[in-house]
Amino acid sequence: MKVHETRSHAHGMGEEEGKMTTRKHKAEAKVHETGKNKKAKPTDVETKEFSDFCKSLSGKISVEDMRKLLEVNDQEASGSAEDIVFRCEDMLFYGPLKKCPVCGHHLKFEGSHYACHGAFSEWTTCTYATRESPRKAEAVKIPAGIGSEMIVEWVKKRDPGQYPERELTPLDKPFTGMVVSLSGRLSRTHHVWREEIERHGGKVSNSIPGVKCLVVSPAERERGGSSKLVEAMERNIPVVREAWLSDSIEKQEAQALDAYDIVSDITPGGKGTPLDKMEPSEEALESISSELKMYGKRGVHKDSKLREQGGHILERDGLLFNCAFSLCDQGRRMNESVIMQLVALPGDRLCLYYKKGRVGDETRTEERVEEKDDVASALKEFAQLFEEATGNEFEPWEREKKFVKKSLKFYPIDMDDGIDVRYGGLGLRQLGSAAAHCKLPPLAANLMKVLCSQEIYRYALVEAGLDAPEFPVGIVTELHLKRCEEILLNFIEASKKMPKAEEEAKMVWLDFSNKWFTLMPSTRPFTIRNYQELADYAAAALEMVRDISTASRVIGDMTGSTLGDPLSHCYKKLGCNISPLDKDSPDYKMILNYLVKTYEPVSLGNVKYGVSVENIFAVDSRAMPSKDEMKKLPNKMLLWCGTRSSNLLRHVHKGFCPAICPLPVPGYMFGRAIVCSDAAAEAARYGFTAVDRPEGFLVLAVVSLGDETTEMSTAPKETKTLEEKKMGVKGLGRKKTDAVEHIIWNDDIRVPCGKIVPSQHKNSPLEYNEYAVYDTKMAAMRFLVAVKYEEINVEYDTAE
Repeated sequence: MKVHETRSHAHGMGEEEGKMTTRKHKAEAKVHETGKNKKAKPTDVETKEFSDFCKSLSGKISVEDMRKLLEVNDQEASGSAEDIVFRCEDMLFYGPLKKCPVCGHHLKFEGSHYACHGAFSEWTTCTYATRESPRKAEAVKIPAGIGSEMIVEWVKKRDPGQYPERELTPLDKPFTGMVVSLSGRLSRTHHVWREEIERHGGKVSNSIPGVKCLVVSPAERERGGSSKLVEAMERNIPVVREAWLSDSIEKQEAQALDAYDIVSDITPGGKGTPLDKMEPSEEALESISSELKMYGKRGVHKDSKLREQGGHILERDGLLFNCAFSLCDQGRRMNESVIMQLVALPGDRLCLYYKKGRVGDETRTEERVEEKDDVASALKEFAQLFEEATGNEFEPWEREKKFVKKSLKFYPIDMDDGIDVRYGGLGLRQLGSAAAHCKLPPLAANLMKVLCSQEIYRYALVEAGLDAPEFPVGIVTELHLKRCEEILLNFIEASKKMPKAEEEAKMVWLDFSNKWFTLMPSTRPFTIRNYQELADYAAAALEMVRDISTASRVIGDMTGSTLGDPLSHCYKKLGCNISPLDKDSPDYKMILNYLVKTYEPVSLGNVKYGVSVENIFAVDSRAMPSKDEMKKLPNKMLLWCGTRSSNLLRHVHKGFCPAICPLPVPGYMFGRAIVCSDAAAEAARYGFTAVDRPEGFLVLAVVSLGDETTEMSTAPKETKTLEEKKMGVKGLGRKKTDAVEHIIWNDDIRVPCGKIVPSQHKNSPLEYNEYAVYDTKMAAMRFLVAVKYEEINVEYDTAE
């Protein structure tokens, strides 16, 4: 019995297949019966000679013989009858096409260019395109059995070295072959837009049937929509914003209509605008305020409405029947997700929940809840759906994590059996009550309130673009994190042999990006293009997800009553002692002086931000070397470490973790090291998030650089030797702290608390000095400085 079902993609695809079959039959009928072949081909500037040739060929050769002709000439021979006729005519007149120089697959003529859509890898569709004529200088081969004398004679007359070059649609005519309709009050009059569209190759129609899209003003929606808009929606014709016209003209290419859709939020079901269609700031607000739809391996999906009925994920023989999959292939404009769950309900009822669609797009999804009569058939269907989505068997994956990525197939997001902190952490309404019922000292309780709140983890994932609502990224397994790390490290190693050809190098970066955003789903995947972006959006993002995953396990589920003092319970699990410093103590004054001397404003646009100190906490964590252990080590310094609030709980609970990979950018250039700085300004860059969230944390750690310290003013060519020898490294920045003002603290710990001055290393990649150590037993957090970022004119103070 079906409980409920929404509009699905599957239905739409079925209709499209039917249309394709109809077109194929019609095309073949035209070829064999009337000799008038109507082809669905790209519109180009046809020459009269080519048109005459196509007419003369009509009826002289069957579609199947054309297919054989393409095959023997090593051309693309798959597809519909229209495709086959079009390619065969093109080959006979203009010559056989070469293969793609990047991936070796077939090229296709697409009106304005030649393009490849072959498989670069099992993760990525090739995006190679060229406007240069990629034709072979060789004669067309005629296979045995092709008896058309007309074709044989035609080929004999063609000089392989003198094929005519096919004309391409001019780049300044992005609307060539398109018919567009306009509606409503646009920023320019319809007359002006008509002239612009026609000047760029298109036509304008006052009616809806047959148009490529309808361009409307947002006001059309507000006033209920015109008859044109209603008719376009009924006919499934895209309705887009005016920006589609201007962007297509500016970029000299017709842009994807999906990106400019304007009526998604008035489609059936009352679903909202897709996240990737919103302005980034609007998407962030939507994501921050919305409930996570699935909180982990045992989380029943919110949209199924089964959680409210007492449903829970079915568990059989140690397996939880809850899977989430992702597929990102930017070459095919695919960014899809699949959710499958078997949900057990009271009264021995069992339901299958299935959801498939674009990541972050609720408007066009295949979604269904089906009640099942017996467990055995439900388990079988679940396994079949798993195999359809991934090309892999269900049990080998769930039991042994054996999995092979298949082309255009989904990859599983391996959720852990826990609760994502964005669901299990303290909500805004719980924060005050939790602190009030906490038995810890007030300042420590307030600190724990921050570390256990949903908010800092939500903001962190939003800013990293990893906040897709379907996926509990904050509670993925260690295996999933390890696979992400392997993909990152393998790419870094492979990038050392990056192809010199620009198109090939682009595909290598795109291939990595598709892998990355398949394993770390985002509503806005993009092609990572350089090492700095790799550091920001892959390495740092992975470290953040790893740390949030740790926080999720420590915090657990705080959604219930706060009377049981969940903050104290979580504090005990951290295994540390965190106590506020007295503001009149020598340590407090020393740290405040160190901050003032080595801080420089953080810039955001034209605005600069200083900091004020809220509180300073002394930290003694069992996960880090004790004071006695550190006392035995040589060459110690008190240094700043940058951290996001979302990473802090993990540092306190498990100690410092070395950088996840070596990259030739600050923070990663010394490889898998714990990196600190003698400048608070450097650490503050990591702690600063946004103007509307001014609170942050800076960490002070005692670090031993060992008996021997290596100084470097350039990035090392390789870091393996440094990692193996575990030697201390000082990276010399363009700025340094004035050594005259350095002090000794606690007998033998140097505090480089001098004011920031220029150094002699003007060409260094580092702005400030960085210190790297490779042994976690040589660094221990000692102080946690809670700060507030404020506009530059604010004075340093100790106000609470």
